[in-house]
Amino acid sequence: MMDSLIMPMQVRWSDLDPNFHLRHSVYYDWGAVCRVEFLAKTGLTWQRMHQLQIGPILFREECIFRKEIRLGDPVTVDMKLLKARKDFSRFTIQHEIRKNPETVSAILTVDIAWINGVTRKLAVLPEEDTRKLGQGPLAVDFQWTD
Repeated sequence: MMDSLIMPMQVRWSDLDPNFHLRHSVYYDWGAVCRVEFLAKTGLTWQRMHQLQIGPILFREECIFRKEIRLGDPVTVDMKLLKARKDFSRFTIQHEIRKNPETVSAILTVDIAWINGVTRKLAVLPEEDTRKLGQGPLAVDFQWTD
């Protein structure tokens, strides 16, 4: 069981907008980096997805911005599974992007499914892979859906 996945991120000069705070699209990029790390840790590496000819597809990606991030701020991104179907054909991940350990700067929520790279239709992973995804990290209020 994976209790948490927290990744440190570095604010680069190129990540800033004209107001000298983090450009909005960087939050989304950081969420993607964290999700790919989670998938790799569960065994769903790029090689495994290529072998299965299946990859993740986003249905919704929404960010709530709370506190600005500036150059030099220490930043972490975490992820938790909020909900999932038992077969993980669809699932929701939420990221908290923090500056300093105590300040939530943004909350990023993503609804995900799987697509077959050949047929371009929604797909389901083999059971051995879905079991690993279900190992978390799970949100306190995680729920299984139909």
